[in-house]
Amino acid sequence: MSRARLIGVFGVLLGVALFAGMALFGINNDPSELPSALIGKPFPEFSSRSLDDPEVVITRADLLGRPALINVWATWCVSCKVEHPVLNDLAKQGVVIHGINYKDNNPDAQRWLRDFLNPYQLNISDPKGTLGFDLGVYGAPETFMIDKKGIIRHKFVGVVDKRVWREKLAPIYQELLDE
Repeated sequence: MSRARLIGVFGVLLGVALFAGMALFGINNDPSELPSALIGKPFPEFSSRSLDDPEVVITRADLLGRPALINVWATWCVSCKVEHPVLNDLAKQGVVIHGINYKDNNPDAQRWLRDFLNPYQLNISDPKGTLGFDLGVYGAPETFMIDKKGIIRHKFVGVVDKRVWREKLAPIYQELLDE
């Protein structure tokens, strides 16, 4: 066999091995469970305007006192529209949810909340994505869970639907309530 042909065969075998390795990695890893260096650390310090009332400034201190979901959302996010009814149902059940309106404009976001209801007890305006950057946000939707001291205990990437809530997030939220 010629050297060029041998190199070609080796290249194909290497490509197949790399593809198989990536496939196995993808099968064994849940993309909604992206690692976060912030797990176990305090929610970042911030000072941002409230989406609901631009005269009000919200800070990290406003998040303290009880466990909460912090949902990163935007009007341009198709998946956010899918999860929004579930968040409304959770809020009606007493789940504390705060929102971060990510890289959006206030009039569009305020109209969205009027049209689709507002599940958020606090709604932080983050038009430049500064807070999202500090949180390591990849995009919307992403949901963080914090304890009553403001420590990030979990991060979920993707749509929070009924199954995700029941199987993944509700048990963690209940643990935080029981602490």
